[in-house]
Amino acid sequence: MSPQHRATLIGSGAIFLWGALALLTRLTEGRIPPFQMMAMTFSLAFLLMLGRWCRQGHLGLRHLRQPPLAWLLGVAGYFGYHFCYFLAMRLAPAVEVSLLAYLWPLLIVLLAALLPGERFKPHYLAGALLALAGCWLLIGSGGTGFNLAYLTGYLLALACALIWSGYSVFSRLVRQVSSDAVGWFCAATAVLALLFHLAWETTVWPQGGGQWIGLVGLGLGPVGIAFFAWDHGIKHGNLQLLGVLAYAAPLISTLLLVIAGEASPSWTLLLACLAIVAGSLMAGLRRSRPVAG
Repeated sequence: MSPQHRATLIGSGAIFLWGALALLTRLTEGRIPPFQMMAMTFSLAFLLMLGRWCRQGHLGLRHLRQPPLAWLLGVAGYFGYHFCYFLAMRLAPAVEVSLLAYLWPLLIVLLAALLPGERFKPHYLAGALLALAGCWLLIGSGGTGFNLAYLTGYLLALACALIWSGYSVFSRLVRQVSSDAVGWFCAATAVLALLFHLAWETTVWPQGGGQWIGLVGLGLGPVGIAFFAWDHGIKHGNLQLLGVLAYAAPLISTLLLVIAGEASPSWTLLLACLAIVAGSLMAGLRRSRPVAG
């Protein structure tokens, strides 16, 4: 397996972990305020990386000194995305916010062509559009349509898509930065989230084992390991393919909810599944080169 294929496989692991986000969030029963949840889960992600550093015999201080662009991308990506997402959820209906925020995989496919050494590949765009249609079909049911009264929320949701796609694409410019540095980006994000929590929210601690399992699961999986794996994938893997594969996250999320009895199977789910899988396969197919002579 080539280093690029291995990195792409590692990055796709993040997508599967993000698929568990909804189920783990359900376990918390929505009791914990968003910025408190963010502070706690990103702190767990930092502790996870700290454990890795301790096993290596150091405290990770060597990874603190990074180029300003790496810090800007990391902290703006993690904190900026979640900040805009939480505000958007307050200002606009959840379905429409999710639909707009999930434009980020498509934007990755488009923006990746701007990077040095990359070029636009039409089959990635076709696959991303087909998977996007499946994603919108999956999460768009129950929506009431877009209303200009919620314009501020919609713009914040679009900002989410731009922030995360920008982070994912332009991290290639600092690909020499080790993914261990993500531990410090998570720590900075946790501190910022804590400040906003103290300013805007009332602290609510998890009650019972189920809520603690959900919280710890989020911190170790979709926030912890997932962000470390995604960082490695976007820096060293096939970025455009990862963008298309990212549309599998809401599908995995829905399937896990069905398996757990939290959602019911439907024809809409089947059609969305077919569209997302077909789009991913379309993007993953190699284009054969003509034989010279």
